[in-house]
Amino acid sequence: MATATLSPVEAEKISTLQSAVASLPQIRQAYLIFLHFSVFENEKSGFINLVARYLSGEAQHIEWSKIQTPTDEVVIPYDSLAPAPEDAAETKKLLDKLVVLKLNGGLGTTMGCTGPKSVIEVRNGLTFLDLIVIQIESLNAKYGCNVPLLLMNSFNTHDDTQKIVEKYANSNIEIHTFNQSQYPRSVVDNFMPLPCKGNTGKDGWYPPGHGDVFPSLKIVASLTHYCRSVAEILNHLVQNRNEYCMEVTPKTLADVKGGTLISYEGKVQLLEIAQVPDENVNEFKSIEKFKIFNTNNLWVNLGAIKRLVEADALKMEIIPNPKEVDGVKVLQLETAAGAAIRFFDNAIGINVPRSRFLPVKATSDLLLVQSDLYTLNDGFVTRNPARANPANPSIELGPEFKKVANFLNRFKTIPSIIELDSLKLTGDVVFGAGVTLKGKVFIAAKHGVKLEIPDGDVIENKEINGLDDI
Repeated sequence: MATATLSPVEAEKISTLQSAVASLPQIRQAYLIFLHFSVFENEKSGFINLVARYLSGEAQHIEWSKIQTPTDEVVIPYDSLAPAPEDAAETKKLLDKLVVLKLNGGLGTTMGCTGPKSVIEVRNGLTFLDLIVIQIESLNAKYGCNVPLLLMNSFNTHDDTQKIVEKYANSNIEIHTFNQSQYPRSVVDNFMPLPCKGNTGKDGWYPPGHGDVFPSLKIVASLTHYCRSVAEILNHLVQNRNEYCMEVTPKTLADVKGGTLISYEGKVQLLEIAQVPDENVNEFKSIEKFKIFNTNNLWVNLGAIKRLVEADALKMEIIPNPKEVDGVKVLQLETAAGAAIRFFDNAIGINVPRSRFLPVKATSDLLLVQSDLYTLNDGFVTRNPARANPANPSIELGPEFKKVANFLNRFKTIPSIIELDSLKLTGDVVFGAGVTLKGKVFIAAKHGVKLEIPDGDVIENKEINGLDDI
């Protein structure tokens, strides 16, 4: 192997690592080896910088007594936004400043999928990515604009995504893809990069969290190309020159662990549960004191990203994520995009309606979206007005329903849940077509017993534990 050549900046960062780690010669050699594995210069610098910050003990400590509830000038009520321009030409001018960027680096592993999560079917044969494309196509067609779609892939999703986007070649939308960084996992015992121990396959590497979107976006192309940069929010940000906006929404008991916005030493800042002292965790979870949480819908000025990345000013909190690979305990160091809010000028939050936040992280969420609780129009999944209860039903599915393939095989059609309050399913339960669930429903199949819910059955406020209960 040829001798690695260090730039002055890399040499300085290696030196920082040396002073922070006990096993100095071993670590230095490990990171010299790593320089041969990394393809891009920014990945070398970015990874070494992240490790150096972590090992040096750099951390921001929150003083609980300094936390203040943001005012309406900092977290703006959605209803107080000025209406979007009524003139279509003015709206087009606004939309010409917009780029839509979707994080596409995640695999749907928690739901038993092996490819990009964005290609999971949502409803009517359409995937998440299909819906995104339809939404932007409709916008472009309505206003004669050209809002592009950027997809940030990871090394896990890049190849599959490149094949998938080919089907949109004739669509009324520009689609651009780029990869986020690829960092080596670090062995917990001595912090050597895992590839240096012989694991050079995919398991030796990881994408370093969605906070990596800022340097990755800066490197992939000139940001000024995309500085053509809904309507109400965009109008507000343009008029008030807000460099960063986080959409937040009212917290429910299901969201108590979600990050929230606070005012801290004169700036708006994201507070995550990991930053909260143990004695204040219950207070953090209170929906009375902390009424909002981060939806991860972010609006960011591209010129500001360029300025801050070039100044190396985005020092987001480091999130250690422990894993195990082939019996070896490793650590992934990650950052989150929401934590960048404190570095941007005139940053704000906007308290949006819950309807703008519809996450699908598990098959229980997928059941809601695929049901008659929502309708589909121009790619947008919209709450069915026939639902009287403003809250969604509580859905709890057993392990038999966890993987998407198994989930789909257990429903001939998705039941009607317009009048459902709560549903708990466990065991080998299979649904026929046209089933209706109302009120509180609990269905549990005993071990070795298959429960088949007949076509057209209506189950209301009922507990089913065996065939005799059907």
